[in-house]
Order: sequence, then C-alpha cells, then structure tokens
Amino acid sequence: MAKFRYRMQNILDIKNQMEEQSKLEFAQARMILNEEEENLKKLNTRKKSYENEMRKLLSENLKVRKIMETKDAINRMDDMIQEQILKVRFAEKKLEEARQKMTELMQERKTHENLKEKAFDEFMKELNADESKEIDQLTSYRFGKKISEHSETGKIPDSSQE
Repeated sequence: MAKFRYRMQNILDIKNQMEEQSKLEFAQARMILNEEEENLKKLNTRKKSYENEMRKLLSENLKVRKIMETKDAINRMDDMIQEQILKVRFAEKKLEEARQKMTELMQERKTHENLKEKAFDEFMKELNADESKEIDQLTSYRFGKKISEHSETGKIPDSSQE
C-alpha cells in the first residue's frame, strides 16, 4: 500500500516550532507585565504610607524638617509612579505585539494543517480509485477467463452461478 507523504511537512514543522516559540515569548511578556504592575502597586502603597505619615506629622507638633522630607518623598514617589506607569504601558504594548504574532502564527499553522488534510483526502481518493481500478481489472480478468474456459468446452457461462 502506498504511504502518504505531505510534501510541505517541513514547512508545517517549522510553523509549529515558530508557534511554540511565540507562545513562550507571549508568556514571557505576560510575566514582565505582571512584574511591572506589581512594582506599580508597591510604589502606590509606598506613596500612601508617606501620605499617611504626612497627615500624622501635620496633626502633631510641627516638625518642619520632617514634613519637608516627607513632602519630597511623596514628590519622588509621584515621579517614580509616572515612570512605572510608562513601563507598564510599554509592557502592555509588548504583550499585545506578542499576542498578535502568536495569533498570526497559529493561523498560518492551521492553514498548513488544512492543506495537509486536503492533500491526505486527495491521496485517499486516488488510492481508492486505484483500488477500484485493480478490482475492476481482476473481475474482468476472472470473467474473461471463465468465458475462454467455457468457449473451449462449448458451454455458455450462466451468470447466475457466480
């Protein structure tokens, strides 16, 4: 029996490898985004603690130096938070790019798998057609052999005896 061989199997294998690689890149981008978001949460928490400290300092005896230090710390935290927000947005952009690339590669792989399935279906049709042709030839040969045997004996074959 003939063996099915997809002539573009190497391309399909490469597409599978590229898809797996893009899945890893997507997971890595997701992990980076999660880390950046976690850093942003930490900065916001730290800022809130400075703000609470500032409220406490303002409600107690006025310690101007400590109030100024806390105010500077809050301003630095605002700057750091803005910087971290930019990092989060950058990480989100990278994640979206990785997702789009992964989706594109998955579509390409599926397209090649569909092509492979169609090629296999065509192969099976050809194989079935070849088998039918062989069966027809075998039947014709047997029937022809019976006719020649009966013509030698002078009897006409009865088709109901088959």
